[in-house]
Amino acid sequence: MRIDVPQSWELPAGSITPERAYLDRRRFIGLLGLAGAGLLTAAGASVHGALARDEDDAYAGAPGFDLYPAPRNARFAVERPLTNEREAGRYCNFYEFTSSKDVFRFVDDYRPYPFTVEVAGLCDHPQVWDLDALVRQFGVEERVYRHRCVEAWSMVVPWTGFEFRKLIAASAPRSNATHVRLTSLLRPKEMPGQEMMHWYKWPYYEGLRLDEAMNELAFFTTGIYGHPLPKQHGAPWRLVLPWKYGYKGPKAIVKIEFVDKQPRTFWNDLHALEYGFHSNVNPTRPHPRWSQASERVLDTGERISTKLYNGYEAQVAALYPRTDPE
Repeated sequence: MRIDVPQSWELPAGSITPERAYLDRRRFIGLLGLAGAGLLTAAGASVHGALARDEDDAYAGAPGFDLYPAPRNARFAVERPLTNEREAGRYCNFYEFTSSKDVFRFVDDYRPYPFTVEVAGLCDHPQVWDLDALVRQFGVEERVYRHRCVEAWSMVVPWTGFEFRKLIAASAPRSNATHVRLTSLLRPKEMPGQEMMHWYKWPYYEGLRLDEAMNELAFFTTGIYGHPLPKQHGAPWRLVLPWKYGYKGPKAIVKIEFVDKQPRTFWNDLHALEYGFHSNVNPTRPHPRWSQASERVLDTGERISTKLYNGYEAQVAALYPRTDPE
């Protein structure tokens, strides 16, 4: 079954070529002299108004709506230009809606706000969070990450969000917690893929080792290209793990559980030989039906070599000293 689903990565933020509309918003803020992160936050109301006009209130009600655009963390710049925003929004996987790439055509009935997430399991502070309150408690920043799909295509996008480990620390996992299990939204009346593709075991579910979730790269995202996530990108929030294939990052997450053993995962349960638990990007280990040695750049069609751990080896290789990178 095919899913339609100094360091190499560290360069100055100025090397990134942004999407035009995104740059225009940055220029607008620059003209106001709002360069510092603190001033960006203080100017939230002005940015909120500009964003509402630009997007025709498409994101009104989104978690932390007035926090956009967030300050960019230059530590996470990459050597490739940003993928064109329109192309990224018209070619993506979100099986809850469709198995085709034109997810944006199937999301009209989806209502992602307001939204809550339950944190449960082996932790001292279980809680049901309002997502807006969660975002405001932990704050947001922008990071540019490579994104590699298991289907051998890739993009580079600016995500807005906060580190997973902030939520882990607030939840206080117990000493016997070894993994986290994540469950996505089940709403077949709004997500036509769940209703039509009844052979899948909805809702979507994924898992990580706790030390993977604690890595600084593990990033809960509520935004992209300087505004809240569009529906087709996983609104209102998703998990981004840039050293793993994209399907390891569930979208529209409603539950996070701390558990004491490796949890089962959606694609691994369906096709264990094709989709392993770790699913780290590894160009030397082909998918059973295609090579992973190279990837197609989404908006240009260029073919480039795939990097081990998607170029994030320095940050994550120590997590897998005795295991195959995959």
